[in-house]
Amino acid sequence: MHNFYGEIAALLTAVCWTFNSVVFTQAGKRVGALTVNHLRLWMAFVVLCVLHVFIFRSPFPFDIGGDRLFYLGISGVIGLVIGDGLLFRAFVLIGARLSMLLMLLTPVFSSFLAWVVLNEVLTPWEITGILITVAGIAWVISEKGNVYPTTGRKRRREFLVGIVLGIGGAVGQAVGLLFSRMGLEGGFSPISANHVRVTAAALVLAVAALVQGKMWNHIAKLKDKKTLLEMTGGTLTGPVLGVILSLVAIAHTHIGVASTLMSLAPVLLIPVSYFIFKEKITVRSILGTVIALLGVILLFSR
Repeated sequence: MHNFYGEIAALLTAVCWTFNSVVFTQAGKRVGALTVNHLRLWMAFVVLCVLHVFIFRSPFPFDIGGDRLFYLGISGVIGLVIGDGLLFRAFVLIGARLSMLLMLLTPVFSSFLAWVVLNEVLTPWEITGILITVAGIAWVISEKGNVYPTTGRKRRREFLVGIVLGIGGAVGQAVGLLFSRMGLEGGFSPISANHVRVTAAALVLAVAALVQGKMWNHIAKLKDKKTLLEMTGGTLTGPVLGVILSLVAIAHTHIGVASTLMSLAPVLLIPVSYFIFKEKITVRSILGTVIALLGVILLFSR
């Protein structure tokens, strides 16, 4: 009898990504996307140190080799600093729903990079999935009358910048995943790998904040109880619980099934955006999101 641990974990991962995007959108509007990205990584670092001690009896994988450290470190900087930094700014400009919809492009870019860098063959079925995903996303974002939850009609320039940043976030995630794959070769623990990525990203942002003289300004923003609560919730459901659940999902079910279920966040965000952010949700936006998700399903159905 088949147990559904993997499928349940994948669905819970999608719920985590949904919650994560909502609270980080709210926090980003209050204290800024850069502050959110910086502080959530240090909060995740602390939690991962404790988790690593509990599992591996060490706060950090100090026995990691130089090549693996390089690949995972680069993965963290590109994926978590650059990719997520662009995504969090997109949250503020175009909202969580459209931003997470654009993140469906991550497997598209990942497949393209695997084809270029790793010489993996793209089948006609996968190419069809890519085209369907791109078409669905394009159909949604090209709809006239996209609405800000707070200021009415979006200014065209701000909307376009948000779209570009969202696409940039997907590219950053795809490149980060490529380097992660290189760092994971040889059976290295995904939990340790995630710890290395988060640590590298947190250190880079800390150095940048110190050079700019903004470190204490970032920390001071945690004095606001609402921001602290949002940051804590987003951190636990994002780089900690969300990542762990995704690993459980991949371990207990087919990667295509897991990836599809984990990609449901844009769908889950439709009612969330309507009730919480007061966005206007049209039939076109719903159908376009479903079409994009179907493209992702085709891409993973090898």
